[in-house]
Amino acid sequence: MGKPTVRESVLRAVDMARDEIVALTQALIRVPTVNPPGDAYEPCARLLGDTLAGMGFEVEYFTATGRPEHSATHPRVNVVGRRRGRVDRPCVHLNGHLDVVPVGTGWTCDPFGGEVRDGRIYGRGASDMKAGIAAAVFAAECIRRAGVELEGTVEISGTADEESGGWAGVAHLAEIGCLTSRSVDFVIIPEPLEVDRICVGHRGVYWFEVTAHGRIAHGSMPFLGASAIEHMGELLHDIRARLQPVLASRVTAMPVVPPGARHATLNINSITGGQGGFAVQTPCVAHVCSATFDRRFLEEEPLDQVQGEIADLLAEVERRVPEARFTLRDLMLVPPVRTPEGSPLVASLTRGIHDVVGREAAIVASPGTYDHKHVTRIGGIHHCVAYGPGRLELSHQPDEWCDVDDMVRATQVIALTLVELLGTSR
Repeated sequence: MGKPTVRESVLRAVDMARDEIVALTQALIRVPTVNPPGDAYEPCARLLGDTLAGMGFEVEYFTATGRPEHSATHPRVNVVGRRRGRVDRPCVHLNGHLDVVPVGTGWTCDPFGGEVRDGRIYGRGASDMKAGIAAAVFAAECIRRAGVELEGTVEISGTADEESGGWAGVAHLAEIGCLTSRSVDFVIIPEPLEVDRICVGHRGVYWFEVTAHGRIAHGSMPFLGASAIEHMGELLHDIRARLQPVLASRVTAMPVVPPGARHATLNINSITGGQGGFAVQTPCVAHVCSATFDRRFLEEEPLDQVQGEIADLLAEVERRVPEARFTLRDLMLVPPVRTPEGSPLVASLTRGIHDVVGREAAIVASPGTYDHKHVTRIGGIHHCVAYGPGRLELSHQPDEWCDVDDMVRATQVIALTLVELLGTSR
C-alpha cells in the first residue's frame, strides 16, 4: 500500500481530532460572552489565544481602546494567531466572532453547559458560532498534524461585537491595519450556513430613527394639543399602504436565502411615545414619539433612492397633516457586499464540499449583514465568504445546537481549502 496523499492524511487527521474539536467548542460555549453588554470577552480571547499558542501560532491581542463600546468593565478584546508558512503570501485569514446573543427563555438545557447529546452539542453560541471557531482552529492544526507544511500563511482571529455591528471587532482590526489586503488574500468566516453552502455576501442595511414632534396639552382637552403618536400613526399607515408594496415588488439577483429575503424589506424595530415606560401616567397629549426602522436593501437599489423614499414619505405626511413635524436620524448604513464572480476561494471551497460532503455546493447570500462588510469595505479584501458548520435558523434560538458530524465535515472542507489555496512543500 502506497504512502497516503496529502488529502488523505489531512482528512484522517481531522477524523482523529473529532473529540478535541468537540472539547474546544464546549470550552468556548462555557465562557458566557453575552452581548450586550459584552461579558467575558477577555477570558474567551485568552482561551482561544492559549489554544493557538499551544499549536505553534504567534498570538497577539488587540483591545479596541477608544471605541465607544469599549470600557474598563467590558473591554473589547480581540485575538489574532498567525502561523507563517515558507512565505508570507498568500495568506488565508479565518475569522470568528466570540460574542453570543442573550440567552432568552425556553431552554431545556444549560445554555452555557456545552452538553453533547445524540450527536449534537448544545448551548448558546453552539451554532453561532463557537463550533465554527473550533472548526477553523482544527482545520489549520490537523494540516500540521498530518505532517503537511504549507507554503503560505494561516491566520485565525476571534473578535468582538459581531452581533452588534462588529465595529470594535473586525472593523477595528481592519482600521488598525491588522486585517487588510496589504497582508491577507482570502478570508473565511465560519458562520453557521450549513456544510454544503457558501455565502458570498449580504443585503445592505439602513437603520434610521424617526421622531415625530407634537404639542403637549392636557389630556382632557386634546384639541388644544397635537399628538405626536397620531402623527407617527400617519407615517406608519403610509409605509404600509405606499412603501411596503413597492419594496415587495423588488427582487435581487443575488442568491439570498430564505427566498422571502430576496425582496427589499422594512421592519419597525421599536416605538416609544408619550409617557411610555413611566410607572405613573399623567393626563397629557404626547408631544414626542420615536420609532426605529430596519431597512434591508438590495444591490440593485441605489442608496440615494433608499434614503430618498423615506424622506419623501415624511414630507408627504407633513404636507397632509399641517401640525406634523418629523426629524430623521441615520443610525447605521452598510451597503451590500458580494464576493467577485470567479473567486478562487469560492472555487476551492466548492471542490472541498464536493469531496467531503458528497454534494454540489449551493452558493447563497445572507439576508442580514455579518463581518464580511468590514473585511471588504474597510480591509479591502474582496475574496471573502462565510462557510461553516451549523444551521442558520438555529441561531439565537433556545436549545441552540450544532451537529458534531457537520463540525467534522466543515473542518475537513476548510482544511482542504487551506491546502489548495496556500500550497504545500510536500
